[in-house]
Amino acid sequence: MTTLPHRNLEKSNAQFQKAAKRLPLGVASTFRYWGDDRTIYVHHGKGGRTWDIDGNGYVDYRLGYGPAILGYADDRVDEAARRGMEVGGVFALSTERELIVADRIAKMVPAAELVRFSNSGTEAVMAALRLARAYTGRESYLLVEGGYHGLFDAAMWMANVEDWQAGSNADPEVVSYGKGIPMTLKQLAHLVPMNDMQRLEDTFKRHGSTLAAMLIEPIQGNCCGITARKDYVELARKLCDQYGVLLIIDEVKTGFRVGKGGVQGLLGVRPDITTFAKAVANGYPIAVVAGREDVMRTFRYGGASHGGTYTAHSVSLAAAEECLRILDETPALDTLANYGERLMQGISGILNARGIVHSYTGHPSMFGLFFAETPPDNYRAWKTSDYSFYDQMAYYLHDLGVIVEPDSREPWFMCEAHGLDDTCLTDTLRAVETAVDLTLEHQEAAE
Repeated sequence: MTTLPHRNLEKSNAQFQKAAKRLPLGVASTFRYWGDDRTIYVHHGKGGRTWDIDGNGYVDYRLGYGPAILGYADDRVDEAARRGMEVGGVFALSTERELIVADRIAKMVPAAELVRFSNSGTEAVMAALRLARAYTGRESYLLVEGGYHGLFDAAMWMANVEDWQAGSNADPEVVSYGKGIPMTLKQLAHLVPMNDMQRLEDTFKRHGSTLAAMLIEPIQGNCCGITARKDYVELARKLCDQYGVLLIIDEVKTGFRVGKGGVQGLLGVRPDITTFAKAVANGYPIAVVAGREDVMRTFRYGGASHGGTYTAHSVSLAAAEECLRILDETPALDTLANYGERLMQGISGILNARGIVHSYTGHPSMFGLFFAETPPDNYRAWKTSDYSFYDQMAYYLHDLGVIVEPDSREPWFMCEAHGLDDTCLTDTLRAVETAVDLTLEHQEAAE
């Protein structure tokens, strides 16, 4: 029997008990609650590692859901941010740096003809959908099952696969993510399964004339990195053109991560509107709405409203200027993708040695791991697959000093600092090997 790992979480547990009296679930975001006795509180992060208030160190593959693309507390970006502080913070007026950053984005992403800034991915997608409605004069929109576009009412609709009979001719019921979302909005949202060409065409035939936009994450950042086929996205582009629908490619997680030009650059598909956020400024809060000039100029008096007091904050803009420069002009993206390749190879070596069938989805910079010969290519296939091995392995990984999302929805994110520190790889693979063996023993004991 492999010895069960143990972490001392005494301080985190005590902090949770105090915080829960003032903060719902003891945290500032529901997704940071990992249980009364396993929720951790961060002390600091540096490079590809995080330390909690108990002093436990972790190789971190969450990276705040992807923003720390260079690594935590990157000296170059933080120094730029300090220069941004000297500007003065918030004016609700413009600065010259807005154009500098917008020019860099347009250089890296050809579809980003005009640029507006927001503060978060949710805000950016909200603005993108509002823009599409204002431009087209239509209200309904198309979502791809398994896609995540932020925490706002219009985007929080999903296929209820839990109560769906796989193999039936009926589609899963469309339900809200949770309570508090007006059911009157449901009639505006249409959902299609990823990579199903026929269903996409049929849906456009039925509803195309009423759609303002189709929103798609070609690599699903909240569904294990499940990836759209190139021909599927090309068909979406063709159908949008045919029916006068705006194609919104949501690159909040993939933008400036999977390539300088984002996933749209890898696919060779040009959206009408695109959104970015996570990797733009290495963790400083900033997001982007960009797109076709004629569409973007609908942001005007008498057109689509857009703004925000903290939009284009001087600190975030300065950090974005430096982060994007690094991603554009240095080998940083190659470094982190190469690390992802080596990590996947190392994990495969461990699993192959034990005869464990597995596969990967996504991109080396943000990949999903599946314990099946062929990974799912849509949300329905993922929800009806067995991910119990992954969930148990992730549980052990936390105790062994590796942070991944506690369930299999979130990809593993790489940063440049991982690739510049070989101990990250050796520490991770050592932990994975132990976690896999513990999971196998756990399964045998349960049989």
